[in-house]
Amino acid sequence: RIYCGTGGETMNPSSLAKSQELLRSLRLKESAEQLPVIVKEAEESECSYLTFLTHLLEYEKKRREEKQLEKRLKWAAFPFHKTLDEFDLKEQQSLSKKHMNQLKEMIWLEQMYNIIFLGPPGVGKTHLAVGLGLEALYQGYKVMFITMGELIQTLKTEEISRKSQTKLKRIRKADLVIIDDLMFMAINQNEANLFFHLINDLYNNASIILTSNKAPKEWGELLGDPAITTALLDRILHRAEIIHLNGDSYRMKYRS
Repeated sequence: RIYCGTGGETMNPSSLAKSQELLRSLRLKESAEQLPVIVKEAEESECSYLTFLTHLLEYEKKRREEKQLEKRLKWAAFPFHKTLDEFDLKEQQSLSKKHMNQLKEMIWLEQMYNIIFLGPPGVGKTHLAVGLGLEALYQGYKVMFITMGELIQTLKTEEISRKSQTKLKRIRKADLVIIDDLMFMAINQNEANLFFHLINDLYNNASIILTSNKAPKEWGELLGDPAITTALLDRILHRAEIIHLNGDSYRMKYRS
């Protein structure tokens, strides 16, 4: 609510409707919808014209930011909503609280470094990737999440599917791309080539978070092409931090 000191006039329905129409014509839709409430508050608190205008514009700005965040969250396509604060560091001794706080600062993202989470299934790789993605998103970055299997299928259908084209366009425009379950299965030479070209597009334009249960030295066995493997590793590992996670699977440990 607004609290300030000079008088105002009673709300006039026709003037209000006209003002709302003008706001919509100026593409201030959120302000137009909220105008009756803001005017009523201004009248009750005997608000100055300047304070009323400031409150109206602040509301518009806040709602636009909220809607942009909602849009970025939808586009990110996270498989679940789990923050870094929900990650139990006591269960993962290989990652310290200090290290976690450094990752939260997003300096690595500003410098376009990549993060690779390695470890067996169920130790929290995807949770950490999503948590960092959410942190980046709340700080204003554009984020995209996709599994390796879905990514390969999307790349293969880019020329014939509008949905795939839209998804890849968003991936290429993202500040952070999360690829989950990298190299969980062998891919053929054509698929490896498509994957390499995407990584090449992202190189020096975005940061990448990869999760995998196989170390980079094993990726060549699944890619099948030594030349593509070398070029891929060169771009991914050029600026990258590899974080090894260990321990028992949380899913097995806490299953009911």
